[in-house]
Order: sequence, then C-alpha cells, then structure tokens
Amino acid sequence: MKHIGIVAVSAEGAALCYRTICLEGAAMLGPHAHPEISLHGFSLRDYQCLIDEDRWREVGERMLESAAKVVQAGAQLLICPDNTVHQGLDLVRERSPAPWIHIAEEVFNEARRRGFKRLAILGTRFLMEGPVYPSKLAPAGIDHRVPNTEQRARINRIIYDELVYARFVPESRAYFQSVIRELGDNGCDAVALACTEIPLLISPADSPLPILDSTRILARAALREATAAENENRNEARG
Repeated sequence: MKHIGIVAVSAEGAALCYRTICLEGAAMLGPHAHPEISLHGFSLRDYQCLIDEDRWREVGERMLESAAKVVQAGAQLLICPDNTVHQGLDLVRERSPAPWIHIAEEVFNEARRRGFKRLAILGTRFLMEGPVYPSKLAPAGIDHRVPNTEQRARINRIIYDELVYARFVPESRAYFQSVIRELGDNGCDAVALACTEIPLLISPADSPLPILDSTRILARAALREATAAENENRNEARG
C-alpha cells in the first residue's frame, strides 16, 4: 500500500481526514488496518497571515515545505484537508515532491458522478470568493452559487471563531441550514461543504440539500489510491 502524506492546516479538518482514512481503511482492509500515514502541519496562524495579505504563492510554498517533510518520512501521495489553501497549491503544484490528490477535483468528480448540475459552495470567505472551485466546475459545465455578502461574512466568522476550535453551536447549525435552504430555492441541487470543518457541524441529516463532504471525499480518494495495488493483488489471489 502507498504511504499517505497529510499536509495539515487546521486541526479539526486534518483530524477528521485522518480518522476517516483509519476507520474506512479498517472497513476495507480488515480490523485495525489502514495505509501508513504521515502528517505535518504548520500553525494555522502561519497560513492565515499569508492568506489575509493575499500572498497565495507563499501559501503554496509553505504547503510544499510540509509536503517535503512527509515525503522525507516516506509519503508517496499527498493530500491537504483544507480547501482554501488550494488556491496557493494551484500556483506551485508542478513542483511538488510527490503526486497530489486535489480536494476540489475530487469534489467535482463526485458531483459529476452523482449528476449534480448546480452546486452551492460553502467555505471560508476566501474560498467562496476565490477561484478554487470555479476553475474546476466551469469547464465541465457545472454551475455554482455562493451565499450573499452578509452570509459569507457570518459563515467565515463561524468557521474561524467556532469550528476550528471544535465549537459546534446549535444556532450556527441552524444558520447554515437556512443558508443552504435559500441556495436550494435558487436552484442548487447539492451543497459542497468546502471547508473541512463544516461536516462536523452539518451532517447529511441536517442539510436541506444533498451534501458533498469535501473532507471525507478527499480521505476516500486517498484511501482508494493508496490501496489500489493491494486490492488488485487480492482480486488476483481470489481469481
């Protein structure tokens, strides 16, 4: 099996991704089994200072620093369970020391597989107003909508003041539900939870629309890639 390298940004998003790989790895491979995983993370503050100043190439360079550390530890494929920083990754990806599985590309693949035509995109203000998802969705003809300016600001505050600190407030859940419902009324047929902490607040049962959980979608893509050879060997043995 391939060794997975996690480039962490926020603690909650990275933890959910790691946990998903381990739990679903066990379901796929047998009790307590999962691919080898290495994780490195700089302080979220380090990234946020660069993001606030619109220094996206430096965000990407910082991601490559983390990537080099996990590759040195043996990682053969890379993931980052944070949507926002992929704006920086897209500027430096060709210089990566190992292949990346791109979170927005995997969400797009899942949206296409499930036949969705117009996605509501929820995430940080930087993500909702940035190019990460439009650059992947538009060429394939998948439309998208984001909340209005006031809603984007409040969602951003909830993410940075609550979710990254593992605070899950019922009033915030209700607010997300109202925003999702409104986007559904505007023609969206699914919602991309494009901040890796949002799935800890909004589950499929909570959402007025079908959800695309970016954290778990990314973790499952990494698990599939890491175990592809193992699964092929098992199938050959059965044959």
